[in-house]
Amino acid sequence: MTDITPLSGDELNKLVDDFEASEHNRMAMNAVTTAGIDKVARNYDRARLMQRRFSTVVDNGTVTHQDRSGRCWLFSSLNVARFVAKQNMGLKEFEFSQNYAMYYDKLERVNYFLKDVAKLVRAGEPADSRLMQHLLSDVMGDGGQWTMAMNVYKKYGAVPKDLFPETESSRNTGEMNVQLRRMLHTAVAHMYADPSAIDAIIADAVAAGHRILTIHLGEPPKSFDWEWTDKDGEFHRDGEITPVEFWKKYVGSADLESYVCLVDDPRQEHVKGKKIGIEHLGNVAGGDPTEYLNVPNQFMKDCVRQILQEQGIPVWFGADCHPMMDRENGAWATDLFEYGRVYGVDFDLDKEQRVRFGDSAMNHAMAFVGVDVDEDGHTTRRWRVENSWGDKIADKGYFTMSDDWFTEYVYEVAVPKVLLPAEYLKALEEPATMLPAWDPMGALA
Repeated sequence: MTDITPLSGDELNKLVDDFEASEHNRMAMNAVTTAGIDKVARNYDRARLMQRRFSTVVDNGTVTHQDRSGRCWLFSSLNVARFVAKQNMGLKEFEFSQNYAMYYDKLERVNYFLKDVAKLVRAGEPADSRLMQHLLSDVMGDGGQWTMAMNVYKKYGAVPKDLFPETESSRNTGEMNVQLRRMLHTAVAHMYADPSAIDAIIADAVAAGHRILTIHLGEPPKSFDWEWTDKDGEFHRDGEITPVEFWKKYVGSADLESYVCLVDDPRQEHVKGKKIGIEHLGNVAGGDPTEYLNVPNQFMKDCVRQILQEQGIPVWFGADCHPMMDRENGAWATDLFEYGRVYGVDFDLDKEQRVRFGDSAMNHAMAFVGVDVDEDGHTTRRWRVENSWGDKIADKGYFTMSDDWFTEYVYEVAVPKVLLPAEYLKALEEPATMLPAWDPMGALA
């Protein structure tokens, strides 16, 4: 094995001399230390030409705000659902309780995690294996997937936000998650110490999880009286209704639960037109598995465009939101920042290489609510995005995405099954190729 050699004094002196010999380096240092890299690298010409006009726009009202939490997948899925609910109730503004959805997601995830780990413990999985260490480190994060959200809504329904509002811990989940994680780590340690007591350990830990969640988030309603005044001033009253009944009545017509998750996994060994899944990824035991149909990126674009143009409903998607993002102005484009020119570095990885070498993965979920299509009727130019970061940034919280950025950094969309051709429908009936728990295609969760 070759020794790792130290950085010598001569090598360091040469690096310093080469840096100082370049006027560009000195100017870049002066600018970046004063203004920050994004202001220096921002491509002025590209930024000023990013227009906010679209040939098709779906108006979903005031944007939501996930605050200091990783609930983007719940916010964005409920943003799709609230559009349907607003249409069905004749409301201009409406918001579902994201706190309610998170409460039951985390409660179910406590149970799912404990039962999943118990199987591994009983099978002799070492506590220090890569799999066990990944599961222990990843547990009780806020992330999730479209299918996981639908599992929650199918089992527990949804409620209006004012009937189960945000709490300090729903807005800022960090400390609550620490306590839940510590409780689950303790339970797993007890499983390894006494495998014969695993069932009792699980029961105690689920009860503890329920207590912790209720203390932090409140006790969710089992039923509620629902009444509202629509945008035309007409009063309506449902009387007492359960969350499941509410979901079915006002969102069920869209059949969101039957949507298919399409992904663009760019790695060559993962064939397009086939299903993939992530081992140990789930929330509701007995719910639908988290699986994707791997398709070309262009097919995803065509589906989203068709939904926006013909159905007029928002489309949920997952992306790597950080690269080339102007957060304050609400813009994404592949050439929005010229970092390479500032540093003198060639950032030349393509999408496949970025995924393979840990440079890119899904980390944020949002909803498409608009598209600009060329005169040919099918060539997309840019996209309008409903984010969940509040209305103080971007275009009152709505972002603009260039079409080339969609190609490079959008990985997943949820679409109605009816849009799939026969060969893709057939592929849905076949078993998924399962990828390990740490695979980047599961990163959003």
